[in-house]
Amino acid sequence: MQKLTKRILSFTSSSNQSRCYNYHNIETQQRKKLKQVVESLWNGDGESQIQAALELCRLSSKQRHKLEESRVMVPLISMLHSENYEAVEAALCALLSLSFGSERKLFQNFYRNKIRIIKYGSLPVLLSLLHCDSQRAADLTLAAMLTLSSCKANKVAIASSGAVQLLVGFVNNKDYSTQSQLDAIATLQNLTTCKEIVPLIVSSGVMLSLLELIHTSVKSSPLVEKAIGLLENLVSSSESALCEAANTIGAIRILVETIEDGSSLSKEYAVCILLLVCQSCREKYRGLILTEGVMPGLLQLSVDGTWRAKSMARELLLLLRDCSNYSSRCKQIDHELIERIMDEIEAEGEELADTTLRLVEEMIAKLHA
Repeated sequence: MQKLTKRILSFTSSSNQSRCYNYHNIETQQRKKLKQVVESLWNGDGESQIQAALELCRLSSKQRHKLEESRVMVPLISMLHSENYEAVEAALCALLSLSFGSERKLFQNFYRNKIRIIKYGSLPVLLSLLHCDSQRAADLTLAAMLTLSSCKANKVAIASSGAVQLLVGFVNNKDYSTQSQLDAIATLQNLTTCKEIVPLIVSSGVMLSLLELIHTSVKSSPLVEKAIGLLENLVSSSESALCEAANTIGAIRILVETIEDGSSLSKEYAVCILLLVCQSCREKYRGLILTEGVMPGLLQLSVDGTWRAKSMARELLLLLRDCSNYSSRCKQIDHELIERIMDEIEAEGEELADTTLRLVEEMIAKLHA
């Protein structure tokens, strides 16, 4: 028994020593790899820099974090000026990999990296790359702009650099990929969270570009969802944007069509915009909205829309009600009427498809009574 115990202890000891050796060996190899990446980025020739940038992209988040002290973003930004698009693309990929990661405990490190990328002077060259001859480089640049704009500390610097006008140029330009359009819209959306930037975005001509994009695209598409989401954000934040949306020829019809055929979120954004338009001047816009045939889609949305869409649809129905004296008493009666009819529609359950048209017709008749 004692011999067996000694053998087990001997095996365990040697096994632990082996694991420690292997772990130490792996750590040593990783340190050498990181050192080589840093050395090649700072002092290597063009090809060595490209390979080092690509190797950086393959590192884990923790390994990339260890590069923080070496300021590798400086040579990577220098690579963006290269006439070799392979070098530019490798550098963009590496910068992107340094600015995001899934580990929550490393979030602050990635956040600081986003600030450093802007601080080290990347904006001018990034803007120039938006219209370079390489489609892949342009796409990666847009992805970088999207990532950098998510950082609060970068928003004003990006907006004041002239980026807004360039981004708007991507919104309704069919020469660019759908992904490029999505990234441009999402970047503008990030910038709108800074209120002082909103007037600059509104004055850039983005409102018309967004409306044209929504008009010419499939209403249920992700692109329209992103576009009308940005439109709703601007209209909710800016009186100027609200006025432009209300008075642009065809805008109300576009919004009505989105309520009819858009995705759930697109419908929600569209009804929000129409509600804001109608609230801004009921006497002026009530008739215009009704003329575009909003009622069927609006009634349907008040039944099967998102929670927020239902609430706004019912509020808009009250505003569209033909009540010259829009008093609180009238509003209360209308609320009760709409709630009663909505309850009736929802109570139909599985038979909704066969009865919706009849119930909608009854509701329209009651609203106009």
